[in-house]
Order: sequence, then structure tokens, then C-alpha cells
Amino acid sequence: MTNGKRETMAELVRITAENELLRRFVLSKPKSADLAKKVSARLTVRRGRKILFFEETYPGGRVRQFALSPDEIVSTLPALCENYLQADLSTPVGDVVLLRSKSGTETLRGEARLRRALDESDGAPLLSTLTKLDREPRRILTGNEPFLFALGVSDERGRVHDKRQPKFRQINRFLELVADIYDELPGGDCPLLVYDLCCGKSYLSFALYHYLTAIRGRRVEMLCVDLKADVLDFCRGIARDAGFLSDGDGCGMVFRAEDIRKLPRDRRPDLVVSLHACDTATDVVLDAAADLQAKVILSTPCCHRYLDRKIVAPELGFVTRHPKLRSKLAEALTDGLRCLRLEAAGYDVTAAELVDPDDTPKNTVLRAIRRPDEKKMRAAKVAYEEAKRFLLGDGADAYLTDL
Repeated sequence: MTNGKRETMAELVRITAENELLRRFVLSKPKSADLAKKVSARLTVRRGRKILFFEETYPGGRVRQFALSPDEIVSTLPALCENYLQADLSTPVGDVVLLRSKSGTETLRGEARLRRALDESDGAPLLSTLTKLDREPRRILTGNEPFLFALGVSDERGRVHDKRQPKFRQINRFLELVADIYDELPGGDCPLLVYDLCCGKSYLSFALYHYLTAIRGRRVEMLCVDLKADVLDFCRGIARDAGFLSDGDGCGMVFRAEDIRKLPRDRRPDLVVSLHACDTATDVVLDAAADLQAKVILSTPCCHRYLDRKIVAPELGFVTRHPKLRSKLAEALTDGLRCLRLEAAGYDVTAAELVDPDDTPKNTVLRAIRRPDEKKMRAAKVAYEEAKRFLLGDGADAYLTDL
């Protein structure tokens, strides 16, 4: 695509983003197999500033995310467009498509109509009649759900308490991730078997059970496991009042105070979730889920302390000698090792952002979908052992053996 057409598209994206008219921008039909098969972007607000939030989807389900401000769009987008044969800009007042045929012919469609609509509006009059950027997007949960009131997230009128807004956003975002992988779960009339491991106060458990049963219309058997018996007694009471508690027909919520490492291995869950299991508890969850051969795993780690104390790689000394940087490095390395371990167990794994970092620094979600491939599994196992050896030296073989 010529620079002129790419730059024109980038300028249109910038203008519609600044005026909060951009619904979606999508790049498709990559020119080579090593590129993301699709790049999609949506307009959002972060820390009071408009940004274009991009998500690149690669073969196998791997996802990469990044963001551009309106000022960065013009300088960055043309080069990105160069790698794709089609770019689509969607707005309420007209769509624009940038195409390149196999013979190299380039076409920009819809530019005149969009510019005419913007010019005729003379700014505010037209924009005031449109649905502008939704700064508080529609969420799966509304706040009116009785279990949210019982958990202290919202009041009797369904208003989410100010201090619980971050937790409310986290849970809703997690449900969006469940919606994204829903088609990977078994269909039909069969009940879904779901485990929430290290469930704590079960915020996610109740929300997930509500989503799958009330919204998706599925029968669900959900096992919620944690070591704190008193907390689970509290949760059991909420489940009873909400009508979620198992009634003996094989469906409903069951709460067990036990060590997840001792879970029976005679059943294969369809979905295993875990929200902020602390430090190596996440490793225990992931290892148990992989050992159970769960179809899908969704986990948000937190408190990455274990590896932080054990890194000995001299090549990384320029980072590890600074405690703050060492901690951040340990977080990324820990989750990287977890991804390799899951891949070695037969999963396609993606690490993505959960919510805005302002809500919580514990902001990574690991998504794993079981798709065994012996060649990929062997490669991941070798990579995992090499990574451990590089980071831990002689201590590599002892990594996580003391859990």
C-alpha cells in the first residue's frame, strides 16, 4: 500500500478517535504467516486520556496487546498497515476500507463519505446526536445481583460501593474472558464441571455460576476449594440464600475446605479458574489443573515472591541488583515459566491484561486451552528446563519441589 493511502487511513483513524467516533479498527489478511492473523483496536479511556487499545491475535490463540494515543496513531499506523491486505475503520457516520489486491492495486473506499459527514457536522451539532464513547461500558453483572449485596460489593439498590468498584470491574472482566472461551467448553445439555481453586471469599465463584446458569442457561456443577473453613461456611450461606447451593442432583455449588493438591484425579473439569491465588498457590493451582487435564484454565497470579529469592543468573545482575527491578523481573519470569510448564502439559497459553493497572497491579491473566501436540509439548519442556537452568543454576532441579 502506498504511503499516501496508509497515511490517509491513519489520519482518519486519528480524527475519529479524537472525536470519539471510532467504533473499531481492524487489520486482516496478513502478508506473511508469522504476522498476527488479525489486529483489532477499540477506543477507550485510561487515566482520563483517550487511547486506541490494540489486540493482535496469532495462530494458536496467542495474543499481544498494546495501546496508542491519538497523537501516536499517525506515526505508527502506516507501518502497521503495510503488513496487511485489508484495513477497516468503522464509525457511526461511515466506514472506510483500505484494500490491496494480489496484483498490488490499492483502493481506499469510503473516505469521501466520512469526510463529508464530518465537514457537514461542523463539529458539535452532529457529534451531539451520536452515541459517543461509552466511558462506563456495559458489563455482564449490573450490581443488582443479590450475591453482590451479600458480599458487600453493592448496596440494596444495586449501586456498587465506590471502594468495591475495582473488584467489580475485575470480576466483570474475568467473565468477559470466560465468554471469549465459552465455545471451547462442551456444548449440549451436559452439565459443566467447573473448579474454582483457592476460591477465598468466592467473589468469582458466585459471578461465574450466575453467568453460566442464568445468562448462558447451562446446568453447572461447581466445586469451590480453599483451606479456610470459616470463610467457606460464610460462602455456603450466601449460596444457600441465592439458590446456588447443590441440591443433590449433581448440579449447584459445593464448598470444600481442603488442600487442592489432594483433589481426587478421577474427574476432568471443563473449566478451572483462580483469581489472585497468592505466590506459589498459583503454581499449585496450575499444576493441579494440568494434572486433571482441565479443558480450559483461567488464572490471575499475584505476589510473585518465590522466584525473586532464587534468581542467580549473573547475566541479569544489572537488573537484579536493584530490588524494585528485581521484583518486576521476577514477576514476568515467574509467569513466563508457568506458560512454558502449561505448554509442556499440552496447552495453548496466552498471557493478557486483566483490567487497568490503576485497579490492581496483579493484572495478568493466564489463559490455557488444552490442545495436546506432542512436538510442541517436547519443545516447551526443553525450553522450560533451559530457562530454569539459566535463572537458577544448580538450584534448577529444586524449583517448586518444596511446595
